[in-house]
Amino acid sequence: MATPMSPARPLIGIPADRRILGLHPFHAVGEKYARAVLEAADGLPLLIPALAEELRLDELLERLDGLLFTGSPSNVEPRHYEGPPSHPGTLHDPARDATTLPLIRKAVQSAVPVLGICRGFQEVNVAFGGSLHQRVHEVPGHLDHRDDERLPLEQQYGPAHEVILEPGGLLRSLAASDRLHVNSLHWQGIERLGQGLAVEARATDGLIEAFRVEGAERFALAVQWHPEWKVMDNPMSRALFAAFGAACRERARSR
Repeated sequence: MATPMSPARPLIGIPADRRILGLHPFHAVGEKYARAVLEAADGLPLLIPALAEELRLDELLERLDGLLFTGSPSNVEPRHYEGPPSHPGTLHDPARDATTLPLIRKAVQSAVPVLGICRGFQEVNVAFGGSLHQRVHEVPGHLDHRDDERLPLEQQYGPAHEVILEPGGLLRSLAASDRLHVNSLHWQGIERLGQGLAVEARATDGLIEAFRVEGAERFALAVQWHPEWKVMDNPMSRALFAAFGAACRERARSR
């Protein structure tokens, strides 16, 4: 007797960084993000090269059920939010900026679910007209949100501080309490929140750590921390990716 086929997994795009390795450009995505899509969102990850409008973004979105915007060693170029010049030595990725910033707005307008993490969180804010602190640890009144790169990864990605979840938010509905302990591996942070974005969580120093896109037809949320790290070991991280995956499956059914 034939067994019924399992439903097709939603196709979740992950825009890549553009890196020069040797003399050649490569397009790369961290494995931890692809695995989180597979294991916690129950989706099929598709790596998207940072080729901007050459991809024909509208055509791409027609074929996707969701988008995950990941963390990265690079920062959004400050010209996109009218910020001051970056400090010397800051890593930028103009090809990624040119791909993700227009793609984010188009995705939300097209009701494609969106999840942003770390750089992705900052990209969503900039895409909606927000601005960034480039060095949060130098802003009076703020904590040092950086990790210590001399430590083993387990310690770098370990719990670093609390975030306070906003009443009535999606994260509050997924969590068992009004606070979470999260990791913290970022220099940059939100200075001005973008238009149409609603705060979901703040650090104890007041820095915005999560937000959602108000009025979005489907899931559109971003977090400053890294829920993809050992996602299956953290109930809240699993719940976040599961909610994202459920929205992607609903999008797939609608198509």
